[in-house]
Amino acid sequence: MLFYDKILSGNRNISCGTCHHHDHAGGDGLSLGIGEGGEGVGPMRTPGSGADRIAKRIPRNAPALWNLGHRSVTTLFHDGRLAVSDLYGNGFNSPAEEWLPQGLNNILAAQALFPMTSQFEMAGNPRENEIAGAVHDRIDAAWPILAKRVRIIPEYAALFVEAFDDVENPEDVSIVHVANALAAFIGTEWQSHDSPYDDWVASGTPLPAQAELGRQLFFGKANCSRCHNGPLLTDHDFHAMGLPAFGPGRTRRFDPMPRDVGRMGKTDALEDAYRFRTPSLRNVALTAPYGHNGAYPTLADMIRHMADPVSARSAWTPTMARLPAAPWLEASDFVIRADRLEMARQTRMLDAEPVILTDEEVAQIEAFLHALTGRTAMTRPLGRPDRVPSGLPVD
Repeated sequence: MLFYDKILSGNRNISCGTCHHHDHAGGDGLSLGIGEGGEGVGPMRTPGSGADRIAKRIPRNAPALWNLGHRSVTTLFHDGRLAVSDLYGNGFNSPAEEWLPQGLNNILAAQALFPMTSQFEMAGNPRENEIAGAVHDRIDAAWPILAKRVRIIPEYAALFVEAFDDVENPEDVSIVHVANALAAFIGTEWQSHDSPYDDWVASGTPLPAQAELGRQLFFGKANCSRCHNGPLLTDHDFHAMGLPAFGPGRTRRFDPMPRDVGRMGKTDALEDAYRFRTPSLRNVALTAPYGHNGAYPTLADMIRHMADPVSARSAWTPTMARLPAAPWLEASDFVIRADRLEMARQTRMLDAEPVILTDEEVAQIEAFLHALTGRTAMTRPLGRPDRVPSGLPVD
């Protein structure tokens, strides 16, 4: 219920589920998301209107939630800015540093806290609500306010007392309990390990002929498994693959250019420039568009790019991006592409050698990726609730 309750957003107009919806396999079907101020769900979501319209697109693609509770997941976000660590004495190296609260059960619980404090995702703009204002003072100032919003709702209060051993009274409910509840849901709801490929691994059940040829290419000539390996088909590492640049970029205070430097934004190490976290490929056929910015609309497009990033990058056109129309943002949507020097830097920074694939081989790899789709992927244990205790509408 918390996952779909807009009570956790500054203006009470967006929930976690808005951008990670069951109907869209835990994503939103957009290249760059439309956060606080938008209207609707999924590919049909609009950027709003009037004074409430969005001021900026979300700089990165909404990642799928599949298997994020797996024990191998110790780093999250496209740039890895959240990781399991003892650096700050609270279990995590995160944007909140020492202000992240103690008692979070796992990295999923820590992750759940940050969209709530993001201006363009859930918090809203300063002077619009008390959450946005508190975040402007310090990131942890907003969380107690949100926790109070939840615990003063009688239905939530009773549920927390029932679910948590250390909550005897509603007043005991903190943002840690909210985050741990969200993590318990995300970590179980989005488990998926019943694909045809799992059957092949476990018992040798043959894959469809086209998918089997794709499997051989994936682990052989195409060398996809160099980065996509292990139980989740990811090495959990960071690689520069030269995806076409567009959107507002994930700018930094001292670097206001509309670009996204990826992992370097966290580490400030030049060798991390334009590197992004390898995504898991489980249920990947359900989670288009692809890439950290959703640059490619189909699996075939993404396969071709990964095989030959330079050629694919040069052939890419803005029409391939799924960006709901926002005329007041159009001037900046693709402005970074006019920066010749920046484009040259991104093109030079590549971690892969090109592989020549025929159209038939691309289709075979695509067939294998479809074999990574779980049979019950679109039938989740709990699903979307019809209502939430706040009484706010459910997307």
